[in-house]
Amino acid sequence: MEYSGPPIRTTIARIITDKPVRKTPYQVKGVFMRQYSDLEIVPMMDGTYRNRFLYPRVQIKILNEQIYMVGINEGVDPIIELTERLDILDFGNITFQVFDTEVDTKDDQFRPVGRLIRYRLLTPWVALNQMTGSRYRILNNMERIGFLNRLLGQNIVFLAREMGIELQEKIFTKVNLTSLFPKPVDERNWGAFSGEFRTNFLLPNYLGIGNGITRGYGAVYGMFNPKSFSFDEGSLEDAGGDELESTLLAESDLEGVSVEDVPKPKRHKVKRSKPKKSTKKVLSEEFEIEEDKQPVTNPPKRVKKEKKSPEENKFNSPEFHKMQHEL
Repeated sequence: MEYSGPPIRTTIARIITDKPVRKTPYQVKGVFMRQYSDLEIVPMMDGTYRNRFLYPRVQIKILNEQIYMVGINEGVDPIIELTERLDILDFGNITFQVFDTEVDTKDDQFRPVGRLIRYRLLTPWVALNQMTGSRYRILNNMERIGFLNRLLGQNIVFLAREMGIELQEKIFTKVNLTSLFPKPVDERNWGAFSGEFRTNFLLPNYLGIGNGITRGYGAVYGMFNPKSFSFDEGSLEDAGGDELESTLLAESDLEGVSVEDVPKPKRHKVKRSKPKKSTKKVLSEEFEIEEDKQPVTNPPKRVKKEKKSPEENKFNSPEFHKMQHEL
């Protein structure tokens, strides 16, 4: 498949500790930011670059009670630097000894390909926000499948655009979900789905798609070589049978999305508030890929007694983590 743009660097780091890690990505990031405050990875995690990068360049996942770090482009070197410094992770009530780290860095693992690749959703894909969720609810089941296929294609086109890749052909998608009824995610009325999908775009393992990426949602895993930690182009060529389609399926069986079909998402500017006044919803993970020109009416009222979500003020600062996650 033809495309233009610089090669995209990616890295996957698995942190091997002496005990199972039963913490959230936010708690892990809080420890990283507190213990390694002088490293370049901190502004990659605390929201400093949120307006510069719509898509997080550094992502933390907790999978099988292990910590994974995924970096793309600008996030690669900060992750490598951090892994070279890791020793003890002190959560206050529990301390983890870091025995080892496995780091796999590639230069060309994010690009369109001329065949369909099958991916499993390791964590739920948060496809629906308030706006897309209201549209989804009025559709019948067949229309819902097409709607989710288009949303997935738009997610991938958004990622490619963020990384400077100019797509020359459509992105094709085919979802295979466990249910068409979305699972509610937190107070924001997001809707999440589990299952698998196929697309003609090569995604690094554990990279996140959709909303809630900094919370660990939307982590994908390529099924063409499911037993390996890393993968390369040779795996694509050698895999066969049900795990990899040698050619694209008929277009009628797929949903195709082109760059022209995806409006540019809105950038959420950080608004400075006056002292003694709290800033609400400073940062947002809603990329609004399928945006509407009409303003959202009757937004849900915020219950005053609810705790603030991590996307509000002080987002990922060490102080915020200490307040929210200290046990």
